[in-house]
Amino acid sequence: MTATVSIPDKVFEHLKKAIFDGSLAVGSKLSEPELARELEVSRGALREAIARLEACRLVTRKNNLGARVVELTEQNLMEIFRVRESLEGMAARQAAETITEVELEELSELLEQHADSINQDEEHAYFQKEGDLDFHYRVVQASHNQTLFDLLCNDLYQLVRLYRYQFGMRSNRALKALNEHRQIVDAIRRGDGEMAEFIMRAHIRASRDNVEQNFASAEKTEVIKL
Repeated sequence: MTATVSIPDKVFEHLKKAIFDGSLAVGSKLSEPELARELEVSRGALREAIARLEACRLVTRKNNLGARVVELTEQNLMEIFRVRESLEGMAARQAAETITEVELEELSELLEQHADSINQDEEHAYFQKEGDLDFHYRVVQASHNQTLFDLLCNDLYQLVRLYRYQFGMRSNRALKALNEHRQIVDAIRRGDGEMAEFIMRAHIRASRDNVEQNFASAEKTEVIKL
C-alpha cells in the first residue's frame, strides 16, 4: 500500500528543489502570503515546510526579518568539510564491520555506474549529477548508525548540495575521486575499518582542498574584473 504524501511534505520538497536549482535565490526572503498563494496551500502547511527547511539549515530566521534562504560562505564550507572528515571516517570504519552483502554489491554497482558516467561524459559529470554524494550516502547507510545518518544525510549533505548549486562549481578531480571511492570500498570489503577510515578522511581532505582552490580562483577572477 502506497503511503500518502502530506501537503507539508510536498511543499517542503518543492521549496527544497527551488532552493537547489536557484529559483529561490540565496539570501532571498520567503514571503508566506506570496508562497501560500502561489502554491495554493494553507499558511499552516507552508510554515511547517519552512520549519523543516530551517531544521535542515537551508533556511535561516532572524527576528523581524522573517525566513531567508541561507547564504554559505567559505568559512561555512570549511567547517562542514572538517566535520565531514571526522564523521565520514567513523562511518567508513563502522561500515567495514556492519555492511551486508547486498549493500556491498549495491555499492560496487554504484561505482561501475559512476565509471560509465565519467567515460561517457565530461570528467565532472557525476559530480554535478550528485553521484559523489550518493556514494557517501550509501557508505553512511552501511554503517547502520542512525545518529551518523541523521547528522550527515539529513543535515550536512543538504548544505553541500546547496554549496554546489550556489557557487556553480565543478569538480576537476572526478576520476581521482572515483579511484579513492574504489579504495574505500576495497577496505570495507576486506573488513579493514582502520584503512577505510584513513582513506575516507584523506578523500574528504582532498575534496576540501579542491573547494579552497575553487574559492581562490573565483577571488582572482573577481580581482581581474575589478
